[in-house]
Amino acid sequence: MRRPGLVWLVLPALFYGALLFALPLALLLIGSARGPQGWTLAAYSRFFAGSYAWGVVARTLRLAALTTLLSLALGYPAGFALARLRGRLQSLAVAALLLPLSLSVIVKAFGWTVLLRRDGVVNLGLQAAGLTGAPVRLLFTETGLLIGIVNIFLPFMMLPIYASVRQIDRLLPEAAATLGGGPLHCFLRVVLPLTLPGVGAGCTLVFSLAIAAYVIPTLLMGDAYQTLPTTIATAFLYLQDPQRGAVAGTVLLALSLLVVGMSAHFAARGAA
Repeated sequence: MRRPGLVWLVLPALFYGALLFALPLALLLIGSARGPQGWTLAAYSRFFAGSYAWGVVARTLRLAALTTLLSLALGYPAGFALARLRGRLQSLAVAALLLPLSLSVIVKAFGWTVLLRRDGVVNLGLQAAGLTGAPVRLLFTETGLLIGIVNIFLPFMMLPIYASVRQIDRLLPEAAATLGGGPLHCFLRVVLPLTLPGVGAGCTLVFSLAIAAYVIPTLLMGDAYQTLPTTIATAFLYLQDPQRGAVAGTVLLALSLLVVGMSAHFAARGAA
């Protein structure tokens, strides 16, 4: 039986969550649907009336999807390599992966503005390798944005995959091989399904972070590259139109919840 006294231990966390998360979200939803004339959805109609808002939503989803796919392509083999290391070398590699997470996103984004400029390290490396004969414009381009945002969010993809790979018994692929399975067959039928929980968690984390990113696109692309987070900031800070900002925030919240819900659904189906 549950002791009634333990319920009181949950109350501080519930109060904290309600005050800092539930209440602001409720105010955001109310602000998006309540205007001078009372309750109305006119703000949503105005927001989606033209092609500009649809372009912002598409650009936001495109950035989040490309960031997730590139992070998965880089993070999946890197997570395997990290899990296969042993002893002190693995500890050093994990520490090197976790250390950038202690830095502010602003600091890391500013660092990439230095690296991607025409006389930055990236251009100097490309020219030294003979890949380009002159500096390439990377800053304030989508290519430069993807380089920076994937680098910043890559640990959030690698860590769940690393945790999943570490739980795989090393004898399982060998057992599958003794039963006649080739390397590709063993990977697709044995290893890959066991790592899908980590892949799902990593994709959810990276997508959620990328779709809500504000600082990184602003510093690496400028104000001309409008996404939902930058649209929210513009509406509240410059246009003095809180209802438009609330509508954009609600749309962003709905997209994030949709992604999390789909991830939980596929995770539940995979566990079943």
